[in-house]
Amino acid sequence: MQHPFEAISANRRGLYFWPLLFITLSLSVVMSIIGRPLTSSATPSGIVSFELAGDVTLARQIIQSWDESARLYAAFSLGLDFLYLALYSTTIGLGCIWVAAVSRARQWPWAGIGAPLAWGLWLAALLDAIENVALTLALLSVPVEPWPQIARWCAIGKFTLIVVGLVYVLFGTITYNIASLFRPREHAG
Repeated sequence: MQHPFEAISANRRGLYFWPLLFITLSLSVVMSIIGRPLTSSATPSGIVSFELAGDVTLARQIIQSWDESARLYAAFSLGLDFLYLALYSTTIGLGCIWVAAVSRARQWPWAGIGAPLAWGLWLAALLDAIENVALTLALLSVPVEPWPQIARWCAIGKFTLIVVGLVYVLFGTITYNIASLFRPREHAG
């Protein structure tokens, strides 16, 4: 099934990708700053510790380890993540399509992986949204079954798809640049 990003002409992909990458990275920095108050002995990885808690007892311990201010930061982070999930999934997905197109033109064997991965990034965004709802329900009330488990499984799926997409984009980009170094250059005569 063709991905909608494949309709973007090859010479226009960069016009969309580079600004998206800049905005995504900028928001990554902002979210990192917002997440600093969420790091404690109970949450060594900040909000990610909460995402991966996986059971009611640990989720309660995490929430109890945060003071009122930290809980507000957590709520704000979860809300802002709805914008972030749209950005990272679109940016990495577009990168997958771009790498796939270049790989297809060079007849590299991994060209066919790009479009399914781009769809997978949108699945990652959906998993992230479900995770955010589960975490918000736990944060705003008392954590109960099954929300911590749902958040954990969604987070694991999300992180897996993001890592696979990033590896594909980085591998394709590095391979392209290395291959370009060894490509014979045409000489003007």
